[in-house]
Amino acid sequence: MITRILVANRGEIAARIIRTVHDLGLKAIAVYAEADINSPAVELADEAYSLGAGTAQETYLNLQKILQVAKEADADAIHPGYGFLSEVAEVAAAVVDAGLVWIGPSAHTIEQLGDKISARRTANAAAVQPVPGTNDPVDSMDTVRDFVATHGLPIVAKRSDGGGGRGIEIMRTDKDVEEFGARHADANGTGGDLSSYFLEKFVENGRHVETQCMADVHGNFAVVSTRDCSVQRRNQKLIEEAPAPFLSPGALSKLSQWSENLFRHTGYQGLGTCEFLVKGEDVYFLEVNPRLQVEHTVSEEITGLDMVTQQIRIANGEALCAVPDGRGHSVELRITSEDPGADLTPTAGTITELAWPTGHGVRVETGVRQGDVVTPDFDSMIAKLIITGPDRPTALSRCLRALRELRIEGVATPQPLIEQILAHRDFAATTAENFAVGTKWMEEVFLPSADIPAAFATGKAEEVSSAVPSRKDVVIEIDGRRHALTLPSDIFAGFGGHAGGVSEQRPAQPRRGSSRRMEAAPAPTGDGAVGADGVLASPMQAIVVRLPVQPGQEVNEGDVLIVLEAMKMEKYIHSTVSGVVEEILVDVSQNVPAGTPLLRVAVKESANPGEEV
Repeated sequence: MITRILVANRGEIAARIIRTVHDLGLKAIAVYAEADINSPAVELADEAYSLGAGTAQETYLNLQKILQVAKEADADAIHPGYGFLSEVAEVAAAVVDAGLVWIGPSAHTIEQLGDKISARRTANAAAVQPVPGTNDPVDSMDTVRDFVATHGLPIVAKRSDGGGGRGIEIMRTDKDVEEFGARHADANGTGGDLSSYFLEKFVENGRHVETQCMADVHGNFAVVSTRDCSVQRRNQKLIEEAPAPFLSPGALSKLSQWSENLFRHTGYQGLGTCEFLVKGEDVYFLEVNPRLQVEHTVSEEITGLDMVTQQIRIANGEALCAVPDGRGHSVELRITSEDPGADLTPTAGTITELAWPTGHGVRVETGVRQGDVVTPDFDSMIAKLIITGPDRPTALSRCLRALRELRIEGVATPQPLIEQILAHRDFAATTAENFAVGTKWMEEVFLPSADIPAAFATGKAEEVSSAVPSRKDVVIEIDGRRHALTLPSDIFAGFGGHAGGVSEQRPAQPRRGSSRRMEAAPAPTGDGAVGADGVLASPMQAIVVRLPVQPGQEVNEGDVLIVLEAMKMEKYIHSTVSGVVEEILVDVSQNVPAGTPLLRVAVKESANPGEEV
């Protein structure tokens, strides 16, 4: 039986899992990157172990460190939450090989559903209809053009290894198709990274509807609820609700039957989410997420079930409990540190003021407190507001009331946009005929007419400083056993700044309520143009995902110099000059704040008048 669960995650989802672990009378073990040492999740846990400093790759994605902690803490199970290691088949296998229980579907199941191409093949084998598309990677631009000739425009190219809306490119015109080839194919129209993509017919005005499902080792299967997640920006969900409103009986029947087909065909044991596009009576399979979803909370609210409890029960070999009939309506609002006035790009800073809404039907899931620092190193999620009422209109009214009570200062959030969406006639409609929200509704209908607030600014260029009070290690002895105790350096101020056996460590991240900023010289904001000094600065806070050029390479105006990812969307930075790449200043996977120098180009001098070019 599972008794000690290591939660291999951070933030609001780690705190949410730990609370359920305690509800079940079990022990919760947290792991943390140095920046999260004072986070709520770490303080809630029975024990917490450091993963050291560094990026997500060096900490929460470092499986060997996590397995080492699990052994040291005598854990018998690992819960991966969502994101990070949750959908990696090799991780699930390694956890089981280490003698631990993996709280999730098996590695074999994840392999069948892990990337989008294998998921399409699995769907076909399970008699489930995916969106018309290819079941093999793209091998050349001729394949893309042939697909267009057969299915017509628009089409969408998706990275087979993409997740959470990443790596999706819509092509509506022939020009879009050729630009796709210019970005991804080599000069012969083949090669490049084309093989990372597959193609689908793009379904206009389709709704993103999903089913929360679970299955146990005894062969039992259940659909807990449907959810609608159509309000999206750059394929990232902003608002989710359960049950999905205004579904026809025929569509609902297909969603339930196809979900069961997928689970039974893959031998699925655990919780998972089947995602579909719905347009009237037409239903098309998209993918299966073999993990807990961010929006699982709304399914919990209308059924009274705890989804994490169900995951642990299934992992323990227990049978599914009965699923109660859904009651009422629940809406989840994602509160992220993203600036609606700057195209919803992530922001960083210190939360200087924080007040959560309360009252009937309001649930808050968060991993931050007032005084905490939101860094660019991890996901931008601050909190989820889950609002429930006896019916959809009441739930939406409560959402607006809750947002009026919510107060967050110090970082930008999409709160003002969410308020406008909730009140929009297309979203707040009370009949199927008037409900007009699809996956592109926010970008194509809502935003062009929305009242966009001014870009968030503090009035001066600042950066979150790493030069905060340092920590020191003290060697102590308890019951004859040697221990190293880490304490803030200033605790030794009364001893003249010195204590025997104390060694100063490198600076730690700010403690809750005591963060400190350093004023910096105004940094370039970056507009995607190569500056007069030949330096290309990042136009946004983003992650470097590809470096298609190298030092010494000649580039022409319009060539792609670097590919960034922000808000789960890739942004291609094209050269505004011709010249030679002198130096690459960043690495792939590096998180770069706005204004960070990315590379340097030796700019080609313009030809003199009359000189042949």
